[in-house]
Amino acid sequence: MFCNLTGQALDDYSAIGVEATFQRGATLFTEDTQPDSVFVVCTGQVKLSCTSRDGKTLILKMAMPGDVLGLGAVVSGTPYEVTAETVMPTRIKNIRRQDFLAFLERHTEGSLHAAKSLADDYKSAFFDARRLALSGSAAGRLATVLLDWGKTSSSCGEHADMRFTMALTHEELANLVGSSRETVTRMLGRFRKEKLIEVRGSSILILSPQGLEQLGV
Repeated sequence: MFCNLTGQALDDYSAIGVEATFQRGATLFTEDTQPDSVFVVCTGQVKLSCTSRDGKTLILKMAMPGDVLGLGAVVSGTPYEVTAETVMPTRIKNIRRQDFLAFLERHTEGSLHAAKSLADDYKSAFFDARRLALSGSAAGRLATVLLDWGKTSSSCGEHADMRFTMALTHEELANLVGSSRETVTRMLGRFRKEKLIEVRGSSILILSPQGLEQLGV
């Protein structure tokens, strides 16, 4: 969203930060560490997760192009809440905390964009919690996640249709939807058989958004 700034605000935003491409498996930041930067996802995908004291990892979200990572921690000055790791080659704009805060102080438009990004994070967390708590079936939770990714890919202009790259393993996907790897594998096979999705390698195409929506209700 910061790329949609206008005038001097856009020029100042372009002048701060450094863009770089990270390969799969690169860690951008880890939970409970002090924030030194915000990370804007330009292309690719980033896995956001947290870890319990006994070492169990929970995947919370897949960040897509346009997402701003670490924003809440940088603005509040509190430690990062999650660990961010790339799941495919990903282009990131890294902006140092002091530069980003100075930019927000200079530009009201930038501050409004930051507030909207934080509101989107809250909304996303709410819907994710509702999906896990209220969806009665693993098929419904999986259908909702696939549909969300398809919509995001389409809205970002990556594809004209609802096609996206599945960068997670079945084990990781099961972790995200609160299920088992075997169940996720079985459900993906069912979705293919019912022609709700088309799978070619790591590429998934949503064939029937309405069918997935009905499963997610």
